[in-house]
Amino acid sequence: MHIFMNRYKNQITLITFILIVLAFILDGSLRDVFLIIATLLAGVPIAIKAFQAIRFRTFSIEMLVTLAVIGALIIGEYVESAIVTFLFLFGDYLEGRTLEKTRSSLRELTEMAPEEALVVRNGVKKTIPVEDVAVGDRIIVHPGGKIPVDGKIISGQASINEAAVTGESVPKLKKTKDEVFSGTIIDNGYIEMVAEKVGDDTTFAKIIELVEEAQESKSKQEKFLNKFANIYTPGVVILSLIVFLILRDAHIAITFLVIACPGALVIGVPVSIVAGIGNGAKNGVLIKGGEVIDELAKIDTVLFDKTGTLTKGKPEVTDIHVFSNRDENELLRKVAQAELISEHHLGKTIIKEAENRKLNINDEMPKGEVIKGNGIRAEVEGEQLIVGNRKLLNEANIALNEDHEAYAIDREKIGNTAIFVAINGTLEGVISIADEIRDDAKVALSTLRKNGIKKMYMLTGDNKHTAELVAKQLHLDGFHAELLPQDKVNYVKMLQEKGHRVAMIGDGINDAPAIATANIGLAMGEGGTDISMETADVVLMADKLSQFAHAYALAKATARNMKQNTVIALGTVFLLLIGVLNGTVHLASGMFIHEASVLLVILNAMRLIVFNRRKNRLAQENVQHFDESLEKAS
Repeated sequence: MHIFMNRYKNQITLITFILIVLAFILDGSLRDVFLIIATLLAGVPIAIKAFQAIRFRTFSIEMLVTLAVIGALIIGEYVESAIVTFLFLFGDYLEGRTLEKTRSSLRELTEMAPEEALVVRNGVKKTIPVEDVAVGDRIIVHPGGKIPVDGKIISGQASINEAAVTGESVPKLKKTKDEVFSGTIIDNGYIEMVAEKVGDDTTFAKIIELVEEAQESKSKQEKFLNKFANIYTPGVVILSLIVFLILRDAHIAITFLVIACPGALVIGVPVSIVAGIGNGAKNGVLIKGGEVIDELAKIDTVLFDKTGTLTKGKPEVTDIHVFSNRDENELLRKVAQAELISEHHLGKTIIKEAENRKLNINDEMPKGEVIKGNGIRAEVEGEQLIVGNRKLLNEANIALNEDHEAYAIDREKIGNTAIFVAINGTLEGVISIADEIRDDAKVALSTLRKNGIKKMYMLTGDNKHTAELVAKQLHLDGFHAELLPQDKVNYVKMLQEKGHRVAMIGDGINDAPAIATANIGLAMGEGGTDISMETADVVLMADKLSQFAHAYALAKATARNMKQNTVIALGTVFLLLIGVLNGTVHLASGMFIHEASVLLVILNAMRLIVFNRRKNRLAQENVQHFDESLEKAS
């Protein structure tokens, strides 16, 4: 019965409307018959939902409407009973249509999911379902085709639209050895790739999963309102009985019962959250739930990692200085071999430089360990290598003379990171690596300030000279250099103890503890590690700080939207109840206004779907002036 009613609820609504229209055309007893049939027809699905709610020991809006309709039938108010049931079903229909639009971003995402893949197995090309693709499969993607899984290009090049993953519509040129992601589309070009992540492990699958989970999660306000509704609903029934006992007017009591339904109150907050999360997903920002939105909107202090966060995370080796008689390329080759055990950006940069110089690096993983925040120790070809910062050398009792220190400082003052290389207990060289500040960093940080962020600091494991240079260029409130992961955690805790709401944004494994400790953790999605993305509350899929600025503005807009919807809902009920008690609001008109308030909160929430950087236009117009004033002050 329930399934049947749900399936044909829209048809029932239409038939009910026709019966009501016919009833007003007819006269006498036949009119009442049509109204009663319309009431019963529309009332059954409402009553079924009310009964189901009672089974789970919850008091639903449907129960209030059912009680009111039964009361209206008893006292002979057939017109109002029919109109109330019709309006309720019609309102439910409109709510469903508008709510569907708020979920459009997720639907668009799922529709982008590839269904087939052209693979080459045993020299034969064949098209198979994407779920049958295995790790290691060779895949061909033609122009206009969707990339079916995550992997690496082994042949060809293409301009790829990565909007499904990053939210950025501008195509990216990808060539051999570049990574590509499931759900992205080749605008032009041709590639052959090898599958590295398939099924639920792909980036695109994880995005859909995160968005679905986020939309199902509840904010603190929503949890409170659900509890409130369970108390409020039986309270309304009791108040209606009191009204009846005082006024001795069943019509007013029944009207009071219907009008007091908390429909808009219950739906107002969740629909705002769904719309906000949907907007984020559309713009390459994954927000993991309503509670995250609540907390993000309250942030006043932001802590940034440097490498890969404020900087592009694509550093390059600028200089290799050897203090011994060892050949420069030989030193680089050994360090690159040792760095195979590291996931750090700087380690990958050294490996890339060795590959560019066509040095012989084998795939054999060396024995060694990663010292988070400091560097690595490894054994390569019988020699003991220590590669990292000054702290690591000090711990190993490897001394730096004045010439070594002076050279390193000179490199650091011009924006390089100095990587010290010691072999068998002796310092043999320094590898200098430089990384550019992200193009959008200055504008994004200025926009964050304009939108309400009070303080911004940089926490980095890098040297103080490079850190100072970056902090000055970005007008940060301060920086802390040469930090270990635990140092970053301690700094987060210190700010929290002072009453600050702290956001931490980073991309590496060493940032994960601080990201987890902060009130809100943010991770870079494209260049970030899996652990930082899993730990974070917000993931920026395009690795753009402008997405952070958008996420913060969106969270504040969503929080405002939730408050607006709550005020609309409570205000409507309050005014209607006054109208009922003074006789100016009746059952049918009150129900109409009540349903209109439900639609109003949904339409208000739908504004978040189109929320974009236009809301930040004023802030961005002042960015240049803001930066100029800071530069003059400094």
